[in-house]
Amino acid sequence: MTKLRVHNLAVSIDGFATGEGRTFEAPFGHAGQRLMGWFFPTRSFGSMSGHGDEAYGPGTTGVDDAFAAATKVGIGAEIMGRGKFGPQTGPWEDETWQGWWGDEPPFHSPVIVLTHYPRPDIVLGETTFLFRNVSPQEALAEATELAGGLDVRLGGGPTIVREFLEADLVDHMHIVVSPIVLGRGVSLWEGLEGVEERFAVEAVASPTGVVHYVFTR
Repeated sequence: MTKLRVHNLAVSIDGFATGEGRTFEAPFGHAGQRLMGWFFPTRSFGSMSGHGDEAYGPGTTGVDDAFAAATKVGIGAEIMGRGKFGPQTGPWEDETWQGWWGDEPPFHSPVIVLTHYPRPDIVLGETTFLFRNVSPQEALAEATELAGGLDVRLGGGPTIVREFLEADLVDHMHIVVSPIVLGRGVSLWEGLEGVEERFAVEAVASPTGVVHYVFTR
């Protein structure tokens, strides 16, 4: 049975999964790279992005890399919010923007982008972005069909993950608590009191200072 999985969603210790003031140059707003500081040096990130050696050397292994690598296993499609695709809001005034990832995005699968302002599909290498104005249930149904028997990754950002949690559609969730205080931004947990009761929760601490929480339905 196809599962909906969240991987590598980092939050500050005060619960924010992205900062304020997001721009093309600052995808996480005032948070900068602090939320994902555990992820970028890993060998798995280097392999996914193609930027490993030039930025961080061959990449780190260990706990963080093991969790980073799991995001690629058994995934046939992704669902993401418009905010993960880019910082624009409102009608698509400039359709030349094709995401943060260049000509060969790391997804290598269909990706449903949830937006109130649909636009034509984009094909980049092995990735197809499909823009949809649909409910979480409808998005998951389409992604499940596209996944061809594999699982569906819920890629974020926090608003989209929160909506799917509110709809009780998430089967597996990997949350990474980074030891930083943002003070402002987009909260992951707002309005989700008691959500942990739906899951078995395990925690693994990393020498980098983050704690990996795994929520399994």
